[in-house]
Amino acid sequence: MQQLLFSVIFSEMAVIMVLSFKTPFRKLVIMSLDRVKRGRGPVMVKTVAGTVSVVLASSIYSMMKIKKRWIDEGAMNPTDQVLMAKHLLESTLMGSALFLALMIDRLHHYMRELRIRRKSMEAVKKQGRGFEDGKLGLSEDVKVLEEEISTLCAQFKELESKLEAKTKEAATAEASAVALRKQSEGFLLEYDRLLEENQNLRNQLQSLDWRSSHSVSKKNT
Repeated sequence: MQQLLFSVIFSEMAVIMVLSFKTPFRKLVIMSLDRVKRGRGPVMVKTVAGTVSVVLASSIYSMMKIKKRWIDEGAMNPTDQVLMAKHLLESTLMGSALFLALMIDRLHHYMRELRIRRKSMEAVKKQGRGFEDGKLGLSEDVKVLEEEISTLCAQFKELESKLEAKTKEAATAEASAVALRKQSEGFLLEYDRLLEENQNLRNQLQSLDWRSSHSVSKKNT
Protein backbone atom coordinates (compact mmCIF):
# COMPACT_ATOMS: atom_id res chain seq x y z
CA MET A 1 0.00 0.00 0.00
CA GLN A 2 2.83 2.34 0.78
CA GLN A 3 4.34 1.80 -2.67
CA LEU A 4 0.94 2.50 -4.24
CA LEU A 5 0.58 5.71 -2.23
CA PHE A 6 4.10 6.82 -3.22
CA SER A 7 3.25 6.15 -6.88
CA VAL A 8 0.03 8.14 -6.58
CA ILE A 9 1.79 11.06 -4.91
CA PHE A 10 4.59 11.18 -7.50
CA SER A 11 2.01 10.98 -10.28
CA GLU A 12 0.02 13.83 -8.76
CA MET A 13 3.19 15.90 -8.37
CA ALA A 14 4.03 15.29 -12.03
CA VAL A 15 0.52 16.38 -13.07
CA ILE A 16 0.86 19.55 -10.96
CA MET A 17 4.23 20.33 -12.56
CA VAL A 18 2.79 19.84 -16.05
CA LEU A 19 -0.17 22.10 -15.24
CA SER A 20 2.08 24.75 -13.70
CA PHE A 21 4.25 25.27 -16.81
CA LYS A 22 3.31 25.80 -20.43
CA THR A 23 4.42 22.63 -22.16
CA PRO A 24 3.00 20.56 -25.02
CA PHE A 25 1.78 18.01 -22.46
CA ARG A 26 -0.40 20.49 -20.59
CA LYS A 27 -3.17 20.40 -23.20
CA LEU A 28 -3.20 16.62 -23.07
CA VAL A 29 -3.45 16.63 -19.29
CA ILE A 30 -6.24 19.23 -19.37
CA MET A 31 -8.15 17.21 -21.94
CA SER A 32 -7.70 14.07 -19.83
CA LEU A 33 -8.99 15.87 -16.73
CA ASP A 34 -11.95 17.20 -18.72
CA ARG A 35 -12.85 13.66 -19.71
CA VAL A 36 -12.42 12.41 -16.16
CA LYS A 37 -14.89 15.04 -14.93
CA ARG A 38 -17.53 13.92 -17.41
CA GLY A 39 -20.00 11.08 -17.09
CA ARG A 40 -19.17 8.65 -14.27
CA GLY A 41 -15.72 10.10 -13.66
CA PRO A 42 -16.72 12.40 -10.78
CA VAL A 43 -18.59 9.56 -9.05
CA MET A 44 -15.54 7.27 -9.27
CA VAL A 45 -13.20 10.01 -8.03
CA LYS A 46 -15.50 10.77 -5.09
CA THR A 47 -15.72 7.08 -4.29
CA VAL A 48 -11.94 6.66 -4.25
CA ALA A 49 -11.50 9.85 -2.21
CA GLY A 50 -14.14 8.66 0.29
CA THR A 51 -12.41 5.26 0.64
CA VAL A 52 -9.03 6.90 1.19
CA SER A 53 -10.60 9.26 3.74
CA VAL A 54 -12.11 6.31 5.62
CA VAL A 55 -8.74 4.48 5.65
CA LEU A 56 -7.04 7.70 6.78
CA ALA A 57 -9.54 8.07 9.61
CA SER A 58 -8.97 4.42 10.60
CA SER A 59 -5.17 4.96 10.67
CA ILE A 60 -5.58 8.07 12.82
CA TYR A 61 -7.86 6.16 15.17
CA SER A 62 -5.33 3.34 15.41
CA MET A 63 -2.57 5.83 16.25
CA MET A 64 -4.78 7.36 18.94
CA LYS A 65 -5.40 3.91 20.43
CA ILE A 66 -1.66 3.11 20.42
CA LYS A 67 -0.89 6.43 22.03
CA LYS A 68 -3.56 5.92 24.68
CA ARG A 69 -2.21 2.46 25.45
CA TRP A 70 1.31 3.90 25.67
CA ILE A 71 0.07 6.53 28.15
CA ASP A 72 -1.74 3.92 30.22
CA GLU A 73 1.20 1.50 30.30
CA GLY A 74 3.87 4.18 30.61
CA ALA A 75 6.06 2.59 27.95
CA MET A 76 5.78 1.56 24.30
CA ASN A 77 6.84 -1.90 23.12
CA PRO A 78 8.64 -2.36 19.74
CA THR A 79 5.52 -3.69 18.04
CA ASP A 80 3.53 -0.58 18.93
CA GLN A 81 6.42 1.56 17.72
CA VAL A 82 6.45 -0.20 14.36
CA LEU A 83 2.67 0.04 14.05
CA MET A 84 2.78 3.70 15.08
CA ALA A 85 5.41 4.49 12.42
CA LYS A 86 3.49 2.50 9.81
CA HIS A 87 0.18 4.24 10.54
CA LEU A 88 1.90 7.64 10.67
CA LEU A 89 3.58 7.09 7.29
CA GLU A 90 0.37 5.82 5.69
CA SER A 91 -1.65 8.71 7.15
CA THR A 92 0.87 11.22 5.89
CA LEU A 93 0.91 9.66 2.43
CA MET A 94 -2.88 9.44 2.22
CA GLY A 95 -3.31 13.03 3.45
CA SER A 96 -0.71 14.23 0.95
CA ALA A 97 -2.45 12.31 -1.86
CA LEU A 98 -5.80 13.85 -0.98
CA PHE A 99 -4.27 17.31 -0.72
CA LEU A 100 -2.49 16.99 -4.08
CA ALA A 101 -5.68 15.68 -5.69
CA LEU A 102 -7.50 18.76 -4.38
CA MET A 103 -4.72 20.96 -5.77
CA ILE A 104 -5.00 19.30 -9.18
CA ASP A 105 -8.78 19.82 -9.16
CA ARG A 106 -8.43 23.51 -8.27
CA LEU A 107 -5.66 24.09 -10.82
CA HIS A 108 -7.75 22.49 -13.53
CA HIS A 109 -10.78 24.55 -12.50
CA TYR A 110 -8.88 27.84 -12.52
CA MET A 111 -7.18 27.04 -15.82
CA ARG A 112 -10.54 26.22 -17.39
CA GLU A 113 -11.97 29.52 -16.13
CA LEU A 114 -8.89 31.32 -17.43
CA ARG A 115 -9.36 29.69 -20.84
CA ILE A 116 -13.05 30.68 -20.89
CA ARG A 117 -12.17 34.25 -19.95
CA ARG A 118 -9.52 34.40 -22.65
CA LYS A 119 -12.05 33.21 -25.21
CA SER A 120 -14.55 35.79 -23.99
CA MET A 121 -11.88 38.50 -24.15
CA GLU A 122 -11.00 37.45 -27.69
CA ALA A 123 -14.69 37.57 -28.60
CA VAL A 124 -14.96 41.02 -27.04
CA LYS A 125 -11.89 42.16 -28.99
CA LYS A 126 -13.38 40.81 -32.21
CA GLN A 127 -16.62 42.60 -31.44
CA GLY A 128 -14.64 45.76 -30.73
CA ARG A 129 -12.85 45.44 -34.05
CA GLY A 130 -16.15 44.84 -35.80
CA PHE A 131 -17.58 47.87 -34.00
CA GLU A 132 -14.62 49.99 -35.11
CA ASP A 133 -15.04 48.79 -38.69
CA GLY A 134 -18.73 49.54 -38.47
CA LYS A 135 -17.88 52.92 -37.00
CA LEU A 136 -15.57 53.67 -39.93
CA GLY A 137 -18.28 52.62 -42.35
CA LEU A 138 -20.76 54.71 -40.39
CA SER A 139 -18.45 57.75 -40.58
CA GLU A 140 -18.26 57.33 -44.35
CA ASP A 141 -22.06 57.10 -44.52
CA VAL A 142 -22.29 60.21 -42.38
CA LYS A 143 -19.96 62.06 -44.76
CA VAL A 144 -22.09 61.00 -47.74
CA LEU A 145 -25.23 62.13 -45.91
CA GLU A 146 -23.61 65.45 -45.03
CA GLU A 147 -22.72 66.00 -48.68
CA GLU A 148 -26.28 65.16 -49.71
CA ILE A 149 -27.63 67.51 -47.05
CA SER A 150 -25.37 70.34 -48.25
CA THR A 151 -26.53 69.71 -51.86
CA LEU A 152 -30.16 69.72 -50.76
CA CYS A 153 -29.59 72.94 -48.80
CA ALA A 154 -28.11 74.61 -51.89
CA GLN A 155 -31.06 73.42 -53.99
CA PHE A 156 -33.46 74.65 -51.31
CA LYS A 157 -31.84 78.09 -51.29
CA GLU A 158 -32.02 78.22 -55.09
CA LEU A 159 -35.69 77.23 -55.04
CA GLU A 160 -36.32 79.78 -52.31
CA SER A 161 -34.77 82.57 -54.40
CA LYS A 162 -36.83 81.46 -57.43
CA LEU A 163 -39.94 81.44 -55.26
CA GLU A 164 -39.19 84.97 -54.08
CA ALA A 165 -38.74 86.11 -57.68
CA LYS A 166 -42.00 84.42 -58.70
CA THR A 167 -43.73 85.98 -55.70
CA LYS A 168 -42.50 89.43 -56.74
CA GLU A 169 -43.64 88.82 -60.31
CA ALA A 170 -47.02 87.66 -59.06
CA ALA A 171 -47.32 90.75 -56.87
CA THR A 172 -46.42 93.00 -59.83
CA ALA A 173 -48.91 91.19 -62.05
CA GLU A 174 -51.57 91.50 -59.37
CA ALA A 175 -50.86 95.22 -59.01
CA SER A 176 -51.10 95.72 -62.78
CA ALA A 177 -54.32 93.69 -62.82
CA VAL A 178 -55.76 95.90 -60.08
CA ALA A 179 -54.74 98.99 -62.06
CA LEU A 180 -56.30 97.61 -65.22
CA ARG A 181 -59.45 96.73 -63.34
CA LYS A 182 -59.68 100.22 -61.93
CA GLN A 183 -59.04 101.62 -65.41
CA SER A 184 -61.75 99.37 -66.85
CA GLU A 185 -64.11 100.49 -64.13
CA GLY A 186 -63.35 104.10 -65.10
CA PHE A 187 -63.99 103.28 -68.75
CA LEU A 188 -67.29 101.65 -67.82
CA LEU A 189 -68.34 104.72 -65.86
CA GLU A 190 -67.39 106.96 -68.75
CA TYR A 191 -69.28 104.68 -71.13
CA ASP A 192 -72.36 104.86 -68.95
CA ARG A 193 -72.10 108.67 -68.84
CA LEU A 194 -71.75 108.85 -72.60
CA LEU A 195 -74.73 106.55 -73.03
CA GLU A 196 -76.77 108.75 -70.74
CA GLU A 197 -75.73 111.90 -72.65
CA ASN A 198 -76.52 110.19 -75.93
CA GLN A 199 -79.96 109.26 -74.63
CA ASN A 200 -80.53 112.83 -73.50
CA LEU A 201 -79.50 114.17 -76.88
CA ARG A 202 -81.86 111.73 -78.57
CA ASN A 203 -84.68 112.84 -76.31
CA GLN A 204 -83.95 116.47 -77.07
CA LEU A 205 -83.88 115.78 -80.81
CA GLN A 206 -87.15 113.90 -80.60
CA SER A 207 -88.74 116.79 -78.72
CA LEU A 208 -87.41 119.22 -81.30
CA ASP A 209 -88.74 117.08 -84.12
CA TRP A 210 -92.10 116.86 -82.44
CA ARG A 211 -92.28 120.67 -81.99
CA SER A 212 -91.25 121.35 -85.57
CA SER A 213 -93.77 118.87 -86.93
CA HIS A 214 -96.47 120.33 -84.70
CA SER A 215 -95.75 123.91 -85.86
CA VAL A 216 -95.84 122.85 -89.50
CA SER A 217 -99.20 121.23 -89.03
CA LYS A 218 -100.61 124.47 -87.51
CA LYS A 219 -99.47 126.55 -90.45
CA ASN A 220 -101.09 124.21 -92.90
CA THR A 221 -104.45 124.41 -91.17
